[in-house]
Amino acid sequence: MKLNPQTTAFVFPGQGSQAVGMGKDLAAQFPIAKETFDEADSTLGFPFSQLMWEGPESELNETINTQPALYIHSIAAYRTFSVFHAGFKPVAVAGHSLGELSALTASGALSFSDGLRLVRTRGELMKRAGELNPGGMAAVLGVDIPTLDNVCAESSTSEEVVQVANDNCPGQVVISGHKPALERAMAAAKAAGAKRALLLPVSIAAHSPLMDSIQSEWNAAVDACLMNDPSIPVISNVQAKSMTVADELRADIKAQMQSRVRWTESVQMMIGSGIQAYVEAGSGEVLLGLIKRIDSSIARFPLGNPKDFEALHQ
Repeated sequence: MKLNPQTTAFVFPGQGSQAVGMGKDLAAQFPIAKETFDEADSTLGFPFSQLMWEGPESELNETINTQPALYIHSIAAYRTFSVFHAGFKPVAVAGHSLGELSALTASGALSFSDGLRLVRTRGELMKRAGELNPGGMAAVLGVDIPTLDNVCAESSTSEEVVQVANDNCPGQVVISGHKPALERAMAAAKAAGAKRALLLPVSIAAHSPLMDSIQSEWNAAVDACLMNDPSIPVISNVQAKSMTVADELRADIKAQMQSRVRWTESVQMMIGSGIQAYVEAGSGEVLLGLIKRIDSSIARFPLGNPKDFEALHQ
């Protein structure tokens, strides 16, 4: 196999990586993956895997469904890998936004069923926050973070806020907030040299103060889950540092609701610590694309379908 556990990290995708059919081939070929989808259906109390595999796409793209779908596929892929490579323990795990919950489960900090219920709750709460306090998000290309921080500060008022939500990679950043502030920031970003500023097709302002209406309920849901110290260090979205204690993990996924996802800094920190290979477990290759833009010399491997498992062994 191509991977050395001492220099390998597993990464887990967030929203935007979902697709109808996700995980179907994995479940058809590998019993442990099938067991994972069956366990998910049992935990949720209905045949959720059918929605993942057959759609409709519009329903899969609803945040209350997207989040558990990505989590389930990621853990099915990770468990399958663990069956083939018993004893292989990556040196770190990290997830983008929702993917941090997948990382917690992969690390052993959170059980699959508790994690799935928590992810489902997260989607429900974020949807409600969008209804209570509508906002939006926009991708901004070609502007650095300090410039965009200034743009957002100048575009915000006491009543209307916008901030950096996802620092994905150099030149690709997502901002989030009230629609009027978001529109001001998009115009200001273009004036500051942005190549493009595009509204995303969402009605929620994730990773911003507009999530405050559901923060206390989210905190309670996190506190209600049994959390163990992870057996693999988890890289924090909020602080871009390694976490090894359950209390740190709890605090991070609570704070993440209104905080920036520091993906660029997280990857740079992992590279700086000697991690040379990244495996994206689950749907798509979005994170591998971001990692390539952060450092194109890094080895990257998708792990979401049977062909990916074959490629790892060649």
